[in-house]
Amino acid sequence: MWLYALRRIILTIPILFGVTVICFALVQIAPGDPIQNLLSPTASQADAERLRAAYGLDKPLPVQYVIWLGKVLVGDMGMSIANNTPVTGEVLRAFTNTIVIAMIAVVIAFILSTIFGVAAAYRSGGLVDKAITAVAVFGISVPTFWLGVILVIIFAVNLSWLPATGMGAGGSKGFDYLSWSDFRFAVMPIIALALPPLGIMTRTTRSSLSEILNQDFVQTLRAKGLSEFEVMVHAVRNIMPAAVAMLGLQLGYLIGGSVLVETVFTWPGTGYLLNKAILTRDIPLLQGTILVLATAFVLINLVVDLAQSLIDPRIKRS
Repeated sequence: MWLYALRRIILTIPILFGVTVICFALVQIAPGDPIQNLLSPTASQADAERLRAAYGLDKPLPVQYVIWLGKVLVGDMGMSIANNTPVTGEVLRAFTNTIVIAMIAVVIAFILSTIFGVAAAYRSGGLVDKAITAVAVFGISVPTFWLGVILVIIFAVNLSWLPATGMGAGGSKGFDYLSWSDFRFAVMPIIALALPPLGIMTRTTRSSLSEILNQDFVQTLRAKGLSEFEVMVHAVRNIMPAAVAMLGLQLGYLIGGSVLVETVFTWPGTGYLLNKAILTRDIPLLQGTILVLATAFVLINLVVDLAQSLIDPRIKRS
C-alpha cells in the first residue's frame, strides 16, 4: 500500500507542474490589459510603464512565469491589482467558504444517492424506479443558476424562511456553521450545489447495482439462505470503489464549478472571487484562484485513488 501511495504521489508532482504552466499561460493569453483599469484617463504612457514594471509585467513571459512560480512555492501569490491586497489571503479565505458548502453538498448527495440508487435497483422497472429516475434526470438537467433563482423566489421572497444572499452581517470572518442564524445563509447554496451530483450519483449507483444484482454470485448468496438485506449489503460493497471515485469527481466539479451558484447567492467563495477577478482583469488574483482550484482537483483525485485502493485491494495489486 505504501509503495502504491508513493507512486501516486510522485506521479502527481509533474501533473501539478503542468497545472502551473497551463494556469499561467491561459491567463496571459487572455485579451485586455489589467494596467489600464488602474490608470486615470489623463495618465501618460510613462505612468503605465512604471505601473507595469511595479507588477513585473514588463518582463518576458518565461521570466514572469519563473518569478511567479518561485513565489507560489513559498506561499506568495502576489498582490491583487484591483484591491492591492495579498492574493494568498483572499484566495484561501474564499476557498474555505467554497470547500465547506461543497463538502456538505456532496456528502448529502452521496448519502441520498446511495439510498435512492439502492431503492431504484431493488425495484428495477417499478414505480419507485421510475420516480427516482425522473428525479435524477431533473437533477442532472436543471441549470444550477436557474435553480438558485427559483430557490430565492420560493424560500426567500414568497415564504421568507431563508435569507436570499450573502453570509450574514458578520461576513465570512464571523460566520459560524454551528449556529442556525448563520448557517441558514448556506442552506440554499448547498441545495443548489447538491442537486446535480445527486442526480448523477443516483443514476450511477442504480446502474452499477442493477448490473451487480444480475450476476451469478448474488444468486449463490440467495441460495445459501442470506436475507435480501444481507445480499444487498454484499452488492453495495462491490460498487463502493466506483461510488468513491464518483464522490471525489463530483466534489472536484463542485469546487471548480460553483461560479454561477455563488454569484446568484453572493456567496464569497472561489467562484464568486473568480468572477470578480475576470471582470476586473486582475491577473494575480485570477492566477491564484485558478491555481488553487486546479490543485484542489488534482489532490482530491489523489485522495480518491488512495481511498479506492484501500476499499478494493485489486487496484493496488494491479
